[in-house]
This record gives sequence, structure tokens and C-alpha cells, in this order.
Amino acid sequence: MSSPVSARFFLFLSLVVSALLAHVGKASAEKLSEHPEAPLFIERMQNLHGFDAQELQKRLARLTPDARVLKLVAPPASPTQRSWQRYRSRFLEERRIEDGLAFWRENAATLTRASLLYGVPEEIVVAIIGIETLYGRNTGDFNTFSALATLAFHEPRRAEFFRQELEQLLLLAREQKRDPESYTGSYAGALGLPQFMPGSLRRYAVDFDQDGRIDLAGSAADAIGSVAHFLAQHGWREKAPIALPVVVAQVAPRRLQDWVDAGIRPTLGLAALRNAGLRPRRGIASEMPDAPATFIDLVTPDASTEYWLGYENFYVISRYNRSSFYAMAVYQSAEALAQRYRLPEERP
Repeated sequence: MSSPVSARFFLFLSLVVSALLAHVGKASAEKLSEHPEAPLFIERMQNLHGFDAQELQKRLARLTPDARVLKLVAPPASPTQRSWQRYRSRFLEERRIEDGLAFWRENAATLTRASLLYGVPEEIVVAIIGIETLYGRNTGDFNTFSALATLAFHEPRRAEFFRQELEQLLLLAREQKRDPESYTGSYAGALGLPQFMPGSLRRYAVDFDQDGRIDLAGSAADAIGSVAHFLAQHGWREKAPIALPVVVAQVAPRRLQDWVDAGIRPTLGLAALRNAGLRPRRGIASEMPDAPATFIDLVTPDASTEYWLGYENFYVISRYNRSSFYAMAVYQSAEALAQRYRLPEERP
């Protein structure tokens, strides 16, 4: 039987979803230029960046909100419980590992060059590109300008973020001498093999194949170099630890919750963790690194929770996607890839 609290929560959630769906229905007939925030955005682009206000107004007037984008970005009507095992199985499966090994072999020299230049392990770069787009197979077919404009004016929870990314897309298109409506990507506006948002593309993408242009959709080299550069710019520490599985049998539950509540940025000291009874999982390591850590609980309903410590490099991975599940999937995918990878001359 459901508790009164859970019943009220699901009633509240259903009301939120109903309101969002009603908003989508109302928005579908409205030109994007008719939204009250659109003239303010156009004025900003004109005053701050010198864009032609009339041209921008015409672009937005040609578009109505993309109902498919709004449906995909809306929270599910019946949310499922968080499950690490279910999440992990999406990415640590045989096809993705095999495709990752093939991608690694095809781009071995480029990956080595990126690793040497930026200090990021090759397998981490390979794992991220695999998780993001299955090595370019799933980059998205949404018109990026339309998707971002839809979210910028009709996604109330994160409208400001998406308006910033729409601004970044327009700047990117001007720099690349492209029509802003010529880009395609995910429903949320992410682009290319590594799924960079336009702002990240402008800040962190690099022309790693040195052909005079940055092409994250068509150049594996540019994608590889850009992922490595992104991680390096966010503080990747070469040869430093990433994560360590731990045993918590002797730790009080209240202490565990305090550690979880401390957040994903590494702030927990080794002495406090050790004194509280935390130990490395048997067979993995004899000692925990003497470095600030974050405490990670990987929860699966009706199964034992996995506990890990994440270090600065784990936090850096989470800057790519701000989720401990995501960062752990990258780490474990990278470990699986590295264990099976063989250079061509070493293969039987």
C-alpha cells in the first residue's frame, strides 16, 4: 500500500506533467517570434553581438515550437526508480564494447596523440564517445536551431540555459560561416560525435585533424581531440586515481548519508573516511589514495547498493554530464575497453 507521502508526490507530479502537456498543446500553434521573451532575445543579440534584428525575427517567425522536442524533454508521467544496474546495462554491453574496440583501433594514432597532449587516457575518450553517440551512430536528427529555440522559449524549467545555448549557436554559425539552421543534433541541441552543446563547442572543441575547420560530426579526430581538451580544461590530472570500490560494513548509516549529502565535488579526507570504518573492497586495493574524495552510492532497487569513492578525475568526468551514474558508466566502460584492447600487432 502506498504511503500518504508517496501518494501526494505522485499526485503533484501528475499535475506538473498535465500542466506541461497543456503548455505544449497551447504552444504548438504559436510562432516562436510571438513568445514574450523572443523580442528581448533578439534585442540582446543585436545590441551585444551586432546581429540583424529583422533577420532573426524572420527566422523565429518561420518556426512553431517542435512538439517532439517538448515531449522528449518533459519529465515522464510515471517516473521509474533510479537503478544503477539498469543504467549500467545500457552502456556496458557487448556491442558497445566491440564497437569501442574497433573505434580505438581505427583511431589509435589520434588517440595516442590526444592522450600525450592532454594527459587523458585513451580509453576514457573512447568510452565517452561510445556512451554519447555509439561512435557516431546516434548523433540525432533534430534541427538544432529549431530545437534550441523551442526550448529557449517553451521549456520553463531551463529556459535561460537554452536561450544561452541558442545565443551560442548563432555565434558559432557566424564564426563557421554557416546558416544557423544547417546544424542537426539531439533534441536538446547537442552536436556531433561527442554531443557538445554549442557553448562547449565554441569553448573546448579543437581542430585536431588540422584541416582548417572544426567538424565534430564528420571528423573522428576533431571529436577525440575535443573530448580530451574538454577534460583537460576541467582539471584532469594525469595518472591520478579516478574511483575505488569500498566496503561500508562498519560505517554508521547516518554517516553514510552525510557523505552522500556532501555532493559530488571531492571534499572528504582520507583520515576521516578511514577512521569511520571505510575500507577498499577486498582484492581491489590495499589502501585508499590519500586525496580528497566524494562518496558515491550506486543504488539499485531490490539489490545491494554499490559504494565507491570518486576522486578529482571522477568529478571531471561528471562535468561532461552532471550525474554520478554517468561518470561511473564512463569509468567502468573505459576499464572494460582497456582490459580487452589490443594493438593490431598484438592480436592473435
